Amino acid sequence: MGIRAIERAMHVLEELNLQPFNTIAHLHAKTKLPKPTLVRILKTLEQAGYVENDVRQGGYQVTALVTSLSSGFHKGPLVVEAGRAWAVAITRQHKWPIAIALPDHDGMVVRFSTVPDSPMSPFHSTVNRRLCMLTRGLGLAYMAFLETEEFDLIIDILKRSDDPENALSHHPRELGRIVEQVRNAGYATRSSLVEPRNSNTIAVPIISENGRVLASLGLTYFKSAFDSEQEACSRYVPILKTAVAAISEDLSRLSASIAVDVNTNALD
Repeated sequence: MGIRAIERAMHVLEELNLQPFNTIAHLHAKTKLPKPTLVRILKTLEQAGYVENDVRQGGYQVTALVTSLSSGFHKGPLVVEAGRAWAVAITRQHKWPIAIALPDHDGMVVRFSTVPDSPMSPFHSTVNRRLCMLTRGLGLAYMAFLETEEFDLIIDILKRSDDPENALSHHPRELGRIVEQVRNAGYATRSSLVEPRNSNTIAVPIISENGRVLASLGLTYFKSAFDSEQEACSRYVPILKTAVAAISEDLSRLSASIAVDVNTNALD
């Protein structure tokens, strides 16, 4: 059984990491924790050096000490390792942030992001952000290319959810139309019905050489930078598709290299 106080503190720390500054009111709305509880958690994190309260900016922010929490993490999933350099290269050339998201039960989780490298990111941070499968570009780009059996299993899980963003799971005809559209186009975008509405994400699937969809790669941009979604897609979809083809090749090489290392060690 988990320790509730630690779970709450980690939830608050995750939320703090998503915005440059956070008020008690904002954290209360996002975490649903009572304000007195939030004050105690923030005070504890502040005393530990992970959070500071900048009265000039009107809110709490994480300190550089939070980076030490990841010092023991040395290697991400292989698809992230294969995609990291391509994501960074796209952001360096085109400025917009890139994310790599992997499936996790009933959602997609951002496992790598170039937000720190982007001068035009709509977000403060997206790493570890959980996204819905049916309304988010990164989710739809993954779902649309699943085998039927796996797709149906996930839809059955989503049907038991009370999250409004999973409501499409109860409308098979509309869902089928959207999935078919994504498959034909080879990419997905975020639903216009969900927040934030000032930006959009274009996402493509990362597919292994044996045809299995593993993850999704997405580019996020401000809508005001383009006259239409189609204009943005016409510009960036070819770039993203070229990247995922290269990522698939790199992933194959990495997998082969690891297999050789394993076999070599086994013979030693």
